[in-house]
Amino acid sequence: MLSGLMNFLRACWGPSSERYVHSNSDTAGRQDGLLWYKDTGQHMNGEFSMAVVQANNLLEDQSQVESGPLSTLESGPYGTFIGIYDGHGGPETSRYINDHLFQHLKRFASEQQSMSVDVIKKAYQATEEGFFSIVSKQWPMKPQIAAVGSCCLVGVICGGTLYIANLGDSRAVLGRLVKVTGEVLAIQLSSEHNVGIESVRQEMHSMHPEDSHIVVLKHNVWRVKGLIQISRSIGDVYLKKAEFNREPLYAKFRLREPFKKPILSSDPSISVHELQPDDQFLIFASDGLWEHLTNQEAVDIVQNHPRSGSARRLVKVALHEAAKKREMRYSDLKKIDRGVRRHFHDDITVIVVYLDTNLVSRASSVQGPSLSVRGGGVNIRVKTLAPCGTPVELNTT
Repeated sequence: MLSGLMNFLRACWGPSSERYVHSNSDTAGRQDGLLWYKDTGQHMNGEFSMAVVQANNLLEDQSQVESGPLSTLESGPYGTFIGIYDGHGGPETSRYINDHLFQHLKRFASEQQSMSVDVIKKAYQATEEGFFSIVSKQWPMKPQIAAVGSCCLVGVICGGTLYIANLGDSRAVLGRLVKVTGEVLAIQLSSEHNVGIESVRQEMHSMHPEDSHIVVLKHNVWRVKGLIQISRSIGDVYLKKAEFNREPLYAKFRLREPFKKPILSSDPSISVHELQPDDQFLIFASDGLWEHLTNQEAVDIVQNHPRSGSARRLVKVALHEAAKKREMRYSDLKKIDRGVRRHFHDDITVIVVYLDTNLVSRASSVQGPSLSVRGGGVNIRVKTLAPCGTPVELNTT
């Protein structure tokens, strides 16, 4: 399969017709139809590449790269923050996370004067509580917001340490050089919370022993209460607080019997890794990518091609695979507009973060250039939805 993907890349990786023409740099990213991309940028610990392709009528994936201060203190810590937020039911939760999670993390890091697992947990909790507050306020006029939620994948590189936190089924994969063979091995760093995985189903049964139908096989897909595939998220208040699981919420979201404790969790899985000299790069992506590529296939594509445009390259390979599964040409898939496109693939967000050993090993107190980038999409003005800013990068030295 991989050789076919490589042939595809060589055949199609050329200049594309861009809707917007920029000068020599793509500072704020570029748009090509439903594809937004930033082919190259510099973070404190190396280079990065970023790409987003929209399938939903409203982009539900949100993403960001923040590099520089990880707190409000001059003493630090300093490092790089990567976030991918794969929303479902609407864009409100993922947009909220994009606007608030990193700010919460900076606040707690300032209080503790360091980066830690506890800082990250508190930032997740504060984001969850903040969105609950939004739902409570909007519920009388917009009850369906209780059924909007988001996965939440975060990576923090600080002082040679990598923190990976996750809710849902987005994924972070490390590419590590094996010196003996010269190969770059794919190592999955994130834990996933999708009940399609047997261990996650077992976890749900152990947490809800009184409910034999906590996980249901519906249309050949495992779902929590027959409704949702993930077991942990931000938002999805209708499955966390019983008072929001009633009319006027749509009947398809309402459970027949009231629940006494939250069905879904917002407690992230967090792992800590000391980065090694052989660690080459990290791939962060929403599940839209991993539906079409294995971890090793993604790592091979990044390793065997130039750094510039690596995220866009992965997205295009995934789109090629999506088209092939539907027995259609990639060029024809590109012509399908947002909304209808969702029948062929999901929103896909990819961030590739390269690791420069010399930069990664710097102390967390060493300052570097500041950077802030958010992934973009087709912007639509809809008054009933939370505002979504256009993709922006801020560079200061």
